[in-house]
Amino acid sequence: MARNSDGDVDGKPIPLNHKLTNCHSEPFLTGVSGGTASGKSSFCLKVVQLLRQSKMECHQKQLVILSQDNFYRVLTSEQKIEALKGQFNFHHPNAFDNELILKTLKEITKGQTVQIPVYDFVSHSRKEETVTVYPAEVVLFEGSLAFYSQEVRDLFHLKIFLDSDADTRLSRIVLRDVSEKGQDLEEILSQYVLFTKCAFEEFCLSTKKYADVIIPRAVDNPVAINLIMQYIQNILNGGLSKQKTNGYLNSYMAECKDQPSESSLWLH
Repeated sequence: MARNSDGDVDGKPIPLNHKLTNCHSEPFLTGVSGGTASGKSSFCLKVVQLLRQSKMECHQKQLVILSQDNFYRVLTSEQKIEALKGQFNFHHPNAFDNELILKTLKEITKGQTVQIPVYDFVSHSRKEETVTVYPAEVVLFEGSLAFYSQEVRDLFHLKIFLDSDADTRLSRIVLRDVSEKGQDLEEILSQYVLFTKCAFEEFCLSTKKYADVIIPRAVDNPVAINLIMQYIQNILNGGLSKQKTNGYLNSYMAECKDQPSESSLWLH
């Protein structure tokens, strides 16, 4: 679920209207994946906050965070009844409008203004309103299945997988769904066993091999966050090209050998 620029959850993408660089016509598109409640939104927010605080050499562009959760399919009447009963699998690849995701990201890479749908997790339907996202210099797209589609996966200049402990993710799911969705513990655990856990093992974990960088502990790994921020900043400032390869990324990260080993990155 996306958050606004102050970190509040509102179910919308985050067009963070921060003036950055105008050095490149094509945005730097970064995919962030990992299991449900692995800290994807918080990780993206932290990277963006650090970029906003850093000094840039050029100006007049913005940072945007998009969530795969905004692209759930419009459910049929039967599916909506299942969803209201907690019996619809929102973690399956078919739950997302993958055609719209691909179309939207392609338009973003062309520097076009796009309309992002807003999903209502209470009524399990799309709202009539949309969010306008203008051309940006950096776009972070986060979602558990961000790397599942090869067509979508190939659009990313950088692919990051957040590797979080299963027990930690489950505890976050329980706390989140109790406070935000008003679900009881029995319902949450039932959905976790039936859908969340199985979908992670079958559809999400298998895409870990496509990541350029695997980061343990997500937002609790400040060294990794700073390295990613510095890498993106160098590209924004024209120091690096936007080649879709992890060769330079690996050597770039290797320069930071003085960082504590307990906060290390897993590089592929």
